[in-house]
Amino acid sequence: MEVTLIDGKKTSEAIKQEIAEEVAQIKEQGGKIPHLAAILVGNDGGSLTYVNNKVLACEKVGFKSTLIHLEDSVTEEELLAKVNELNNDADVDGFIVQLPLPKHISAEKVNEILLPEKDVDGFHPVNVGRMVLNLPAYLPATPNGILELLKRYDIETSGKHCVVIGRSNIVGSPMSIMMAKNAKPGNCTVTLCHSRTVNLPEITRTADIIIAAIGIPEFVTADMVKPGAVVIDVGTTRVVSLTKKSGFELKGDVKFDEVASKCSYITPVPGGVGPMTIASLLLNTLRAAKKEVYK
Repeated sequence: MEVTLIDGKKTSEAIKQEIAEEVAQIKEQGGKIPHLAAILVGNDGGSLTYVNNKVLACEKVGFKSTLIHLEDSVTEEELLAKVNELNNDADVDGFIVQLPLPKHISAEKVNEILLPEKDVDGFHPVNVGRMVLNLPAYLPATPNGILELLKRYDIETSGKHCVVIGRSNIVGSPMSIMMAKNAKPGNCTVTLCHSRTVNLPEITRTADIIIAAIGIPEFVTADMVKPGAVVIDVGTTRVVSLTKKSGFELKGDVKFDEVASKCSYITPVPGGVGPMTIASLLLNTLRAAKKEVYK
């Protein structure tokens, strides 16, 4: 079977180019330049890389960006005060607080104090509620990035059976809601599976579309996939590698080498869903600057 590789890197670059052209027009007309701020607590290597990539992406599309780097000894009270400061800064259109946070800080408290109209990660309960009710909202970046891939590759979703593996608040749960919506992409019959699901391979073999977001390297194997399925791999786990100079490599939730030949479409890791997350964040920030969601 001929398989099409879904190129998230190429797609995200196309989106960034579209955003850059719109920002150039805004500048030309004397409008407000979109401003994204990020708060990073501590020195986690993955978080540092991810936040730096966000700052570089902002520069590339012409956004203004601010990085606030706090020590992991910062108190919850101090962090909440910093969030309030950004809430009240009229020049900041949207901001994110990079997860994970140190154990002494409640991510829920931080999330709830953040103004919904500046919540470009789409995690605030108000944005989640608006998403469920099909009202204008900032959609979570990774699921929205997956929708963009499906749309731009013109993958038919209406009437299809979509199996989402993983029920996190960041990917799995919102993804299942978004795929079931009366929209394009959407209109799927959705089954949400997780670590307690019985007979998982039997369920996944009935899927036209599999979205794997369980966080277990190479969890989805060839015997779990029916011929012609679309497979979207959200996983990015660092595993030890004796062949890589860095000493590790990224593995997805799908055993790519044996699954790819059975698929009509599949995302690689890296270079599939990952780059789309930052592209989605930029789209949300542009919408925030244009006051498209909260007038």
